[in-house]
This record gives sequence, C-alpha cells and structure tokens, in this order.
Amino acid sequence: MPDLASLRQQVITDAQGAMRLHLAQIGLTTGLFQALRDGPRTASELAACADQDGAYVARWADAAFAFGLLLRAGDALSLSELGTAFLPDQPGTLMPVALGALLSAHMAERAGELMRTGERPGERVIAECKSVLPWFGPMLEASFGPVFESQVLPRLAVLEELGERGGLAVDLGCGNGWYLRRLVARFPRLRGVGLDMVPANIAAARAAAEQAGLADRLSFHEGDIHHFTVEEPAVLVVMNRALHHVWGKGPDGVMAALRAHLAPGGALVFWEPRWPDDTALLAGDPRRRAMAFQNLSEHIQGNRFLRPLEVQEALERAGLRAETLTFAEDTEMLVVGRMPAAPALGASS
Repeated sequence: MPDLASLRQQVITDAQGAMRLHLAQIGLTTGLFQALRDGPRTASELAACADQDGAYVARWADAAFAFGLLLRAGDALSLSELGTAFLPDQPGTLMPVALGALLSAHMAERAGELMRTGERPGERVIAECKSVLPWFGPMLEASFGPVFESQVLPRLAVLEELGERGGLAVDLGCGNGWYLRRLVARFPRLRGVGLDMVPANIAAARAAAEQAGLADRLSFHEGDIHHFTVEEPAVLVVMNRALHHVWGKGPDGVMAALRAHLAPGGALVFWEPRWPDDTALLAGDPRRRAMAFQNLSEHIQGNRFLRPLEVQEALERAGLRAETLTFAEDTEMLVVGRMPAAPALGASS
C-alpha cells in the first residue's frame, strides 16, 4: 500500500496537471496561443496582438513557460511543442482536454453547492461557464469528429445504405453542425437539417457550412425534438450525445415524436456514452472514470447516462426494430431504430 508521502506526491502531480490545463485554456480562449502561431513575440507584443491586458499576459506567460507551454529566448516567447498541440487546427488537438478541465472544475463547484439542497438547475449551468460556451461546438467536433470518421461510419451500415438512397437527414442537438457536414460531404444524395436550442450554435453551424461549400444542402434552425417540423419525412434522424438530455421528459414521448418524422425504411441513430450495467467497471479504466464524473455533471443538468437495453426497449415500444453496437472497449454505444419499409405497391395487407 502506498505511504502518505507517495499519495501526497501523486495528488500534487494531479493538481499541477490541472494547472497546466487551465493555463492552456486561458491561452486558447484569450487568443494568446493563436497570436504566437506566426512566430515569437514579447509579452507586450503578445498582449497587443491578442488585445489583452499587458500585466495579466506577463504573469500568464511566466506560468505558461513554467509549465512547458511556452519557450523563452530573452524576452521573446514562442509556443513549445506541447503548447502547439493545443491549437484548434492541429491534428488530434488537445484543445478539448483543456476546455474540458475548466468545465469539470465549474461542475465540481456547482455540485458541491447543490449537494445539500438537491437542486438541479438544468442546462443553463453550461452557459455559466462563459469561457467555454463559445468553444463548446468546436470542442465536441475535435473530440468526436475523428471518431465518427474512423469508428462510427465503418460500423454503421445503415449510414451507407441511407446515404446511397438519399433524402433528408435531421440532426437534433446539432451544435456547430459537424456531424451533418461530414455526413453530406460523404453522401452527395443526402441533404441535412440541423436543430439546436442555442442561437450561437446555429450561427456557427451556418458559417461552417458556408465555408465548407455545403450551404446549398444544409440548413440550421433553432428548435428541439418536441417542437420541430420538416418539409418531408426524413430518411435519417440522428442525435449525438443528446438523447440523455431529453430522456427525463419521457422516453416514449421522445420516440413517438421522432418516429413521426421518419420516412418508411428510415432510421433513428443515437450515439451515446454507454453507461455500464455493473458500476464496478467504473473504477480503473480512465474513460469510465471520466464518464462517472460526467454523469455527476449530467445530474446537475437534470440528465443521466443511459444503458443500451433501456434505449432499445423504448424504440421497440415505438414500433421500431432496434439494434445496439458498442465500441471503444464498450464505453460508447450506437443504438439504431429502423422504421418498417413501406409495403410494395399492390401487396396484400
């Protein structure tokens, strides 16, 4: 068993890791990292370039240098290899890790405040973290976009099938629209409609679609799953890490609302963290440890993570054929609900 000195050192190392991530988050959200992209600058030049206060920038630069995020040659500051890895456009960017650390600290503080009263203030707690809010869509895209390309698309034959068929795909809780952008870029016969309740997300999604040359096939609107209409039945309705946000309103009502917008032979596709049937599995695995903390954050928002069987059963009660695929060592799940195909013309009932 480790002695107290070893435990203390472990905790100090953990704490310093959190400090490094907080410094990286400051560098990102203030634009200081981005201002160093083109080469070295003094602290005063950096402050002017990023439109920040010079005294704060000087103190931040000292700390970022101490934690290995910056290099220093005389008065000139530049990004280290580690600092560069946090830039949003770097392959495999560490940006989501830094922003997630700030959000986790915020959620820990709120959980401590609310533990006695049991209050669950809902989704607005995300908006309280003002530094993270504008980055939320890019953070999710950087975290899950590569996973979609490398692990979701190859596993979900239904996406290939419906992509070749063509028609309308709807993304509920679309964020900055990253899923639909990737989907319609891969399948030219698909068009997409994204809905989100956050106006800033919709603006970001429209801008990104325009930049990608996809604005003619994508549209984004404010809305939610209980109050939305589309001009035609959808061949595909997707929700990415969003189903658990509406589950508490009644899964049968949720599934009925979604089913009502599906074309014959269409599909619902839910991508969710896979909450384990045995919570003993939460200990030891870093991904499951993080999931356990996130589930505390979800409780503050009025949500909880889901198990595959309860999603499958809700789909089946709605008259859909359900199937679950798990990946990432059983920490992620894809649950598909298929609408029955329309009877062939002239077929007897």
